[in-house]
Amino acid sequence: MTSRILIADDDRELAGLLADYLRHESYTVEMVHDGAAALERLASTTLPRPDLLILDVMMPGRDGLETLKDLRQKHGLPVIMLSARGEPVDRVIGLELGADDYLAKPCLPRELLARVRARLRTPTTATPAEPITIGGLHIDVMTRRATVDGRELELTGAEFSLLLALATRPGQVVDKAVLTREGLGREIERFDRAVDVHISRLRRKLAEAAATAPGIDAVRGSGYQLIVAAP
Repeated sequence: MTSRILIADDDRELAGLLADYLRHESYTVEMVHDGAAALERLASTTLPRPDLLILDVMMPGRDGLETLKDLRQKHGLPVIMLSARGEPVDRVIGLELGADDYLAKPCLPRELLARVRARLRTPTTATPAEPITIGGLHIDVMTRRATVDGRELELTGAEFSLLLALATRPGQVVDKAVLTREGLGREIERFDRAVDVHISRLRRKLAEAAATAPGIDAVRGSGYQLIVAAP
């Protein structure tokens, strides 16, 4: 089945260009041009639910950051943010609010396509199909759901992928370059803090879920490891 993408961007020319490119790659694409329209479309119970949202930051009325904040309270679909403001602080704010990925405009359609594919990819044969249990944490790989003591964790796609990358190597230090590749579906960039921001959110969610959830430790200069409690 073709994946459905919603583009929310007030730059109609750019949105149309990206939509045409993604349609050429066999995606079904819809467009809206402000944040309120994006939320209204996602709330629809009569139209098919989009599988991914491409969300511009700078839009009139309700901007992309406000839209993302509202969106994350109700929807867990992957979100890729676009912004002409490519400053690191803007990227961090977007990621902290729950964006899965962030691209500065103008971006190459091919680069956006790579990010879209990464966010929509399904588990490969290299991904273990069996559920993973570590302490109170249970990960269902095939349905991409994680629970702690039966309580479901509300994770973004990127957060789940990073948790899976750590959980398949319990107790091991996983390099940030590996986490970027497996969790975000791209290569790490210079001064790239995306993994750090996602891990910070993931660590907080695990800690808030239950004391039986494993912790995540940062290993300076290397990466992160999922802490496995001694039996």
